[in-house]
Amino acid sequence: MRNKRMFLSFIIFIAGIVMFNFYKSSETAATVKALSEGAIRFHVRANSDSQDDQALKMEVKEKVVDYIYKNTKTLNTLSEAKDFILKNDNKIKKLATETIRNSGYDYSVSSSFGMQDFPVKTYGDVTFPKGRYTSYTIYIGEGIGHNWWCVLYPPLCFVDASTGVVPNSSKKMLKESLTEKEYDTVVQYRFKYLTFLNNFIN
Repeated sequence: MRNKRMFLSFIIFIAGIVMFNFYKSSETAATVKALSEGAIRFHVRANSDSQDDQALKMEVKEKVVDYIYKNTKTLNTLSEAKDFILKNDNKIKKLATETIRNSGYDYSVSSSFGMQDFPVKTYGDVTFPKGRYTSYTIYIGEGIGHNWWCVLYPPLCFVDASTGVVPNSSKKMLKESLTEKEYDTVVQYRFKYLTFLNNFIN
């Protein structure tokens, strides 16, 4: 009798997980749509995965993000941010090239802006679901190394290094562009102790 109760409890638990995942899938689809229409991702793809090329990638992203943020902090819409990037693409690539040259490399720099497919990506405590997003990407040299990424608009390109958490001020802007349910899909709850359960909610 006890075994039957345990088995029944297990079945109910699995059914709950299945229903939860079905619900999350529909929420995720809505979230991806909202983010694709209201956010611009930024990626810097390294020449390769060598230690030196990955370090150079980080130097480039620091310079480029700093330049973009200094010049877009007064912008209030996605359209304005998009226009700035497109109009200043050559300046941004020039800045990236100068950074690369100053570091002793001669890699070329190219870029792309538009819709791209991406796997699940986590930045700090913010997770963007798998989907198709508006993205601005800088390619260093061959551009076949791992990339660094963040969100240019709303501005989420800063993470507290000590906690790995995106500042609340940045997440507030993200929250304003999403519904409460969509926002909860991006800033996901994680099980702290029963960590194996996190596999069921990704």
